[in-house]
Order: sequence, then structure tokens, then C-alpha cells
Amino acid sequence: MTETQIVWINQLKKGNELAAFNLYNSYSKAMYNTLIRMTNDTEMAKDLLQEAFIKAFKKIEYLDDPKAFGGWLKRIVLNTGLEHIRKKKYFFEDIEEQNELENEEVDESMIDSKVLHEAIKSLPDGCRTVLCLHLLEGFKHKEIAIQMGISESTSKTQFRHAKRLLKTKLQHHYEY
Repeated sequence: MTETQIVWINQLKKGNELAAFNLYNSYSKAMYNTLIRMTNDTEMAKDLLQEAFIKAFKKIEYLDDPKAFGGWLKRIVLNTGLEHIRKKKYFFEDIEEQNELENEEVDESMIDSKVLHEAIKSLPDGCRTVLCLHLLEGFKHKEIAIQMGISESTSKTQFRHAKRLLKTKLQHHYEY
């Protein structure tokens, strides 16, 4: 967080609209990327982004430490995305447990971020959501279960399934 951003937050608390605009420009891309991973829908991600920023700006007076703005905003963005997912009632596939070990490994240092992003976007809704929340956002499976209205074991199973699907997609991509 820069000193300028701290000034913008303090100005926003006083109602300065330019400060809101500047903060939006500073944080919107990262927050949008979080929402697009959660929803896999560009228009919905844009709508949810707007909704999250409106919530944050309306509640800015509750933020005690301006240096905590990024994490505070991210939590609002995640909660806004989760509210949408709960309303949409994503379908969580029944997945039989598979304990097979796969011999071939994908060299993570060779994976292009755009290829990885596209592979994540192509996952089924439930798998993608759990993968993003657990791996990228740091949620525990118990937290995901509570937020999504599923069992903890379903969260873990969806995560394992998402990893297997990703591995297969990436291996297939890099075979060519």
C-alpha cells in the first residue's frame, strides 16, 4: 500500500469521489480476476465487482486501519462472489473417490499463466469454485463447506477432482 492510497482512503472517508475513483482504478483489476475465477462469467464478474466496491465505499468508515484496505476489500469481494454462488446454487458433481496415483507429472515451471487460467475456467462450476477458494484464496475446506452449503468432504472431493482435471488438461495441452 502506498502513501497515496492511504491519503485516498482518508479522503474517501470524507466523501471525496475522486478518491473512490482512484481506489477503484488501483484495485479493480485484481478484484475482477478473483471474481472471474469464481464465476467464469465476465459480465457477472463485472456486476459483482461493482456491487463489491459499492459495499466497500458505503462501509469505508468502519475500516480503522487504512493499511488494511486491500485485505478488507478482498474479503468484501469474496463474500459478494460467494453470495452470488449460493443464490445460483452451483451444481456439485457426485464424484467417486479415486485413489490412483498418476505417474506423469506436469512441470509447473513450464506452465503458461494464460493456459492455466483457461484450464481453470474450463472446470465444472463446483470444482472451479472450490479450487479457487481453497488454493487461490486460502479458504479451509470447512470454511468452503459452510459458505457453499456443502459438506466438508464434498469440498475436499471437489478439490481433488479439480486438481486431477487440471493436471489432465495441462498434460494434454503440453503434449502438442
